[in-house]
Amino acid sequence: MTNGRAKTNHLIIMAISVPPLTPIQNESTRTDVSLPSADQDHPIALTPGKPPMLALSRDAQRLSLNWLILSFMVLFHVGAIAALFFFSWPVLIVAITLHVIAINAGIGMGYHRLLTHRGYQVPRWMEHLLAVCATLSLEGGPLVWVATHRVHHQHTDRPGDPHSPLEGGWWSHAGWVIHGSGANAEPALLAKYAPDLMKDDFYRWLNRYHWVPLTLLGFLLLAAGGWRLVLWGIFLRVTLGLHATWFVNSATHMWGSRRFDTRDDSRNNWWVALLTGGEGWHNNHHAHPVSARHGLAWYEFDLNYYGIWIMGRLGLAKRINALTIAQAAIASPSFPPTRSNL
Repeated sequence: MTNGRAKTNHLIIMAISVPPLTPIQNESTRTDVSLPSADQDHPIALTPGKPPMLALSRDAQRLSLNWLILSFMVLFHVGAIAALFFFSWPVLIVAITLHVIAINAGIGMGYHRLLTHRGYQVPRWMEHLLAVCATLSLEGGPLVWVATHRVHHQHTDRPGDPHSPLEGGWWSHAGWVIHGSGANAEPALLAKYAPDLMKDDFYRWLNRYHWVPLTLLGFLLLAAGGWRLVLWGIFLRVTLGLHATWFVNSATHMWGSRRFDTRDDSRNNWWVALLTGGEGWHNNHHAHPVSARHGLAWYEFDLNYYGIWIMGRLGLAKRINALTIAQAAIASPSFPPTRSNL
């Protein structure tokens, strides 16, 4: 550990058990997450005389468009625009409800803070339920999502980061999604960065058939309310949710404030936090990745953490790693504990 004071009880080593392990060195000076050694990522060979590329880097992924994903992105955006001509209050309520289930419970509380960073614990059936909710966002299966995000933390804003704005704002927002095959085409990378999930038969199945829950939901909405409900509950809702998540990759590495002197360009961005239920407090998160609470100050709205807190009160979540701003001041020597930051 680079900081002796980082042995406080809120620091937890993320469960990745593939050797060799080395602490992340691109965030703050203390290290509370361990990931596979960056220098042993699986490179892609180029033509003779050119250096190799990391598998999820822009240089590797931009070589080809992913026409399947691009086609779905175009289809969903067209459907989202069409939905605006079929407004009603009931379909708006359905869309908002499904957004909370997919983006807040599924992506924020499930894929991100639970499966990727293990910021808290829940029963296995609740883990699986949150993962199914996440697939309703059209953001892929759990193995690919988790592995990609762990790679992002390993190489944040450096070569190998799947979506750094340093390689272009558009690339970090959506370009990386529609180019290449991503982690889906890298089984060795999945085994390396998501070995904990690879051991679970359900996650392996869901990663392959992640499109099934959303498809079944679409047919259910069609039967219940016709195409108006499908346009709002699927096409518009999914499209807005995708952009909300993508803003975390792009906007929060370009605009906002920096409470912690992390070794990347992460920012705390209030409007991205509002769109995503707290994921916009990104500088807080990169400084303390294992904390289930991203909004450290009282005024930093963090709906996803509130959901985790409620699960804790109901006995569904335990060992919740909820860092406070006072603990952050102790754990991060680069953090100036002035009244303006508290």
